[in-house]
Amino acid sequence: MEQATNNSGGLGAYLKHHIREYGLLFALIAIMLIFQIWTNGTLLKPVNITNLFLQNSYIIIMALGMLVVIVSGNIDLSVGSVMGFIGAFAAVMVVEWDMPVAVTMLASLGVGILIGAAQGYFVAYWKIPSFIVTLAGMLVFRGLSLWLLEGQSIGPFPQSFQQISTGFIPDIVPTGFSKSLAEIAGSRNFNVLAVLLGLVAVLAIIYVGMRERARNARYGVVGEPFAFFVVRNAIVAGALLFVSFKLATFRGLPNVLISMVVLTVIYAFLTANTTIGRRVYALGGNEKAAKLSGIKTERLTFLAFVNMGMLAALGGLIFAARLNTATPKAGFAVELDVIAAVFIGGASMSGGSGKIVGAVVGAFIMGVMNNGMSIVGIGIDFQQVIKGLVLLAAVFFDVYNKSK
Repeated sequence: MEQATNNSGGLGAYLKHHIREYGLLFALIAIMLIFQIWTNGTLLKPVNITNLFLQNSYIIIMALGMLVVIVSGNIDLSVGSVMGFIGAFAAVMVVEWDMPVAVTMLASLGVGILIGAAQGYFVAYWKIPSFIVTLAGMLVFRGLSLWLLEGQSIGPFPQSFQQISTGFIPDIVPTGFSKSLAEIAGSRNFNVLAVLLGLVAVLAIIYVGMRERARNARYGVVGEPFAFFVVRNAIVAGALLFVSFKLATFRGLPNVLISMVVLTVIYAFLTANTTIGRRVYALGGNEKAAKLSGIKTERLTFLAFVNMGMLAALGGLIFAARLNTATPKAGFAVELDVIAAVFIGGASMSGGSGKIVGAVVGAFIMGVMNNGMSIVGIGIDFQQVIKGLVLLAAVFFDVYNKSK
């Protein structure tokens, strides 16, 4: 039925059926253009683009795990507290116990996995609602953070630990050649690697898109109209090249950007192209039907929370490294930004639907709004009001589309 509709309606019918998916992309572009004008060009300056990635990397990373949890029909309110607790745990290990950074990172990720496993066990096998379990976890790990830090901030971290968040990928070309390019670009620096990786990303996206179109044509599946495919890829390619050039004229590619991109690609592949990914969507869509079809729903729910615990721990390490200290208030209310990013990105409140790319775009929408409103001097009080209204509008849009 949907294929017939798309055939008969062409571009208009296709946009109608994918308005949420592409509406997000256009909304992000519109918000960036508004704040670019409002901030007199400050938003898209190289240093500010770098700050956008540094400030929102841990939100995006945790949003990947939160999407899996929400798609499975659950929710995790404890991620902010777990993030703060892991940062405190890492600070105690590195600063007070003088443990190696590598050992600290592995131990912190291990603790995050154990936390996710404990919460997932109660949700999956004892059937306690995830809202209650993770609300308890939010209180428990907030208290444990205060106990571990004894109400004090611990820092600073060694330089090697700070590189997790504030480090940059070194260039691959000789310094003299980079300086020549910097003079041509009219900047102090020029990182060739950033531009090259931007080009590779563009080519990879076009290749994957063309391969998918060929596969759809081979099986008679109606995809997006070719004109729209070309326009969409041109916009994405232009944005990637623009950002990579801007980063090249500052300090190059931040370490967290590489981590974020790699994780996004991995999770996008896992959720869209693997059996376990499809089973998670089936679990969230109808748990009873999924169980009757042979899916081990308890194990899937358990693994979703284990995964969330690991990513919350990684977010805690990145956040602590960026601040260069662990504080008792770290992670406070971060869970709200993570959950909001997933819902703004198109995930359904009832589970069973949502995409990794949507969660990332939703997180960037929140990040650009936070950054832009701070630059123009909007107070934190009105920032919270505006973000709340945006979240409400996104959820209303989802409910309205379903009713239609």
